[in-house]
Amino acid sequence: MKKTILILIDGMRPDAVLQTGHKVVDELKAHSVYALGAQTVMPSVTLPCHMSLFHSVTPQRHGILSNTYVPQVRPVRGLCEVLSAADKKCVFFYSWEELRDLTRPGSLAYSELVSGGQYGYERANETLTDDAISYVNAEKPDFAFLYLGFPDEAGHGHGWMGEKYMYSVKESLDCIERVMNSIPEDYMIIITADHGGNDRSHGSDMPEDMTIPLFVYDRAREGREIAKANIMDIAPTITALAGVSPDRDWEGHDLLA
Repeated sequence: MKKTILILIDGMRPDAVLQTGHKVVDELKAHSVYALGAQTVMPSVTLPCHMSLFHSVTPQRHGILSNTYVPQVRPVRGLCEVLSAADKKCVFFYSWEELRDLTRPGSLAYSELVSGGQYGYERANETLTDDAISYVNAEKPDFAFLYLGFPDEAGHGHGWMGEKYMYSVKESLDCIERVMNSIPEDYMIIITADHGGNDRSHGSDMPEDMTIPLFVYDRAREGREIAKANIMDIAPTITALAGVSPDRDWEGHDLLA
């Protein structure tokens, strides 16, 4: 059984990851099962994509089609509900308040919000990364979620693949590298995005919006690129690593099976 840290970089396109030339990308490719052509769900909007990640069903099933949360008509248990029911300790570090609805009351042992809207998303990235590293080393949770929102802000404000956006992706990769170098070796690290973007927006079925990077990193693993992966595969992969059965309603598959 393995503990997991899930790091999601909002709006990070896989071609941007490669174009930064960041040295951590070579390390990830060398020791991950990964897909640079993984797919998100439609609509490729932040909250629907996160709901599909944590609940392993399409937006049409969980019912969240915009960044406004509405209660599920036919509830599907999310990742943290499944893990906490198996006595696994789950924690959240995030900078966008709407993500509070990804989990149900009682499923998190700890959560920390550093508002990107109030403090700026670059500063929030740095603070949350430091706090997540400290917490993981001290408390050893079974699952930790770290959300980094700077690239989405830069994309909307200055355009995807522009200078400010590329800087934000590099800064986020710096945060990822710090996590990789600072946490216990018995943790797996999953790195992904919720969606991509084009011009100053996202939400369409264009490849630029729908294609995301996905790395399942393990220092002891030999790197292997896979042809197909979906954001809905992440929750079943994490439960499999934890030795916990996925929810019967989930549609994704364990990427390491």
